[in-house]
Amino acid sequence: MRGVQGAADRAVSLARELLLAESPGSRLHDVSKDPRFQHRGIDLLWERDGVPVLGVEVKGDRQGGRRGNYFFELVSNLEKDTPGCFLYSVADLLVYVFLDKQEVHCLPMKDVRAWFLPRARQYPLKSTRTRTGHLVYTTVGAIVPVREVLEQVAGARRTPRAPR
Repeated sequence: MRGVQGAADRAVSLARELLLAESPGSRLHDVSKDPRFQHRGIDLLWERDGVPVLGVEVKGDRQGGRRGNYFFELVSNLEKDTPGCFLYSVADLLVYVFLDKQEVHCLPMKDVRAWFLPRARQYPLKSTRTRTGHLVYTTVGAIVPVREVLEQVAGARRTPRAPR
């Protein structure tokens, strides 16, 4: 679990750097451990002057950057039959971080989901297994080419290197 949590922490750190660089003087509030936001699929609240607060979901991907694909989580825990964050999150923005390339993608969540759902069957499903202590759970997601999302979803964008 430490490897998974470490990756998540690195993803949040890179997402924070990008968002704060994009809007100097803005504020980010980490609500990832707050039960009021956990079930809504929101990790950060992005507060900017004169703009409504945005809910941000951060996803860290340790390998997808080399392959050029997003992993849109459709089933969070197969053994418990829990839906994936991509389907239930009410976040305004999905910040998808390819950790291997330190590449940050900002995807308007509702628009990406609306684009994906009618096309869902054309993308292969993959599963990953995660061990937490003596328990193992399976996550299932769709493998979606980055290029297609960036070309077809208005507002989807990539930042090749996180700002330093």
